[in-house]
Amino acid sequence: MDTLVHSTANPTADTTSKLRVLLMLELHEGSEQRFLEAYEGIRHQVAAVPGHLRDQLCQSIEDPSQWLITSEWEGASQYLAWVDSPEHQVMVQPLHGCVRGTRSLRFSVARETDLRAPDGPMITTGARAPKGKAKAGATPKAKAAADKARVAAPAAPGVVRCALTFTVKPGSEAEVARILAGYESPEARVNPTTSLRRTSVFMLGNRVVRAIEVEGDLRAALRHVAEQPQVRAAEEALNPHLEEARDLNDSEAARAFFMRSSLAEVYHLSAPTKKSDKASGKKSDKTETTRRAFLYPVRHGCGESAATLLRRHDEQAIAVAGGPIAHSQVFLRGDTLIRVLDLRGPADQDPALLLGVDRRESAARLSRLLDLGEDGELDTDEGLRRLLAACETTPVTDRRAARDA
Repeated sequence: MDTLVHSTANPTADTTSKLRVLLMLELHEGSEQRFLEAYEGIRHQVAAVPGHLRDQLCQSIEDPSQWLITSEWEGASQYLAWVDSPEHQVMVQPLHGCVRGTRSLRFSVARETDLRAPDGPMITTGARAPKGKAKAGATPKAKAAADKARVAAPAAPGVVRCALTFTVKPGSEAEVARILAGYESPEARVNPTTSLRRTSVFMLGNRVVRAIEVEGDLRAALRHVAEQPQVRAAEEALNPHLEEARDLNDSEAARAFFMRSSLAEVYHLSAPTKKSDKASGKKSDKTETTRRAFLYPVRHGCGESAATLLRRHDEQAIAVAGGPIAHSQVFLRGDTLIRVLDLRGPADQDPALLLGVDRRESAARLSRLLDLGEDGELDTDEGLRRLLAACETTPVTDRRAARDA
């Protein structure tokens, strides 16, 4: 699973043999848990990519900040088709904020030692069969088939989240909002394992923010949405209003626009299920919530540090039983930081809570990470209100699948 580095493969490499990819990573201090959560969130999606056989995540026994992802592919062509796709870039973005540096190596498998046969080692070019899955004396081909059947079994689909943001021409904001809110929602069910869950759209000035939730395969969901006539018509109607021109009929241009617009999910937190609900087998609390989004004025180079402070605040706030925050998530690309909250109860919450500011601990530190102007401080009510007015977005539409409504 080559996740963070794109480099051109050796054109003379044998594309008919299996491919082994080694991705060495150095993590930022304190980001190990966030990295593991991000990896867990995408590994089943990667496993469903055509040509993928298996991957492993390893940690150095000498330096805890050093990690290794190894992946095996049926051939270089399948791997390169995936790693060059826009879906790959979106899929692996949650890992980016955790990693300080990477190095990627790619090898064609020339020889492979399989399980020991009765008369000595067996050298094959097939996949290694799992113990207990193949009968004694089975041929290498049978073992490879058994192994492929095992790794191809789909895991339970998870929820994938990403965000897109772009700007429109000043003066077109009202028309853009009308277009984005006016089209009919696409069919939520994509296939037996994938469905659309939620798409929330916000605007701040002439900037549009889309927060997207998909259960299952993000690639399949994106293709499904793009094929819907009503969505295509809305996107075409939007084109004249964009500050950055795009041509949806040019796949490369569309992919480049998508890449520049996408943000990675840094974290997603959900309030714990009540003990009474766990005991009775009930689903989590279905109290009506209000979704609000905030676009922070982050200083250059301070995006990751600001996201870390916000996470610490939200982890404490969301742990309060019956508290106002039901869900919290942050999306980040460079210094573009968007925080989305699902709030219980009335919308007029405490500005400090809405902004993720702990007056006792993080106010001064967050002030240094944000561009608040000459008089900007977050340790006063007036300073908090000014920032709230400057960074809270206006909701445009919130499309939810029936079971999530």
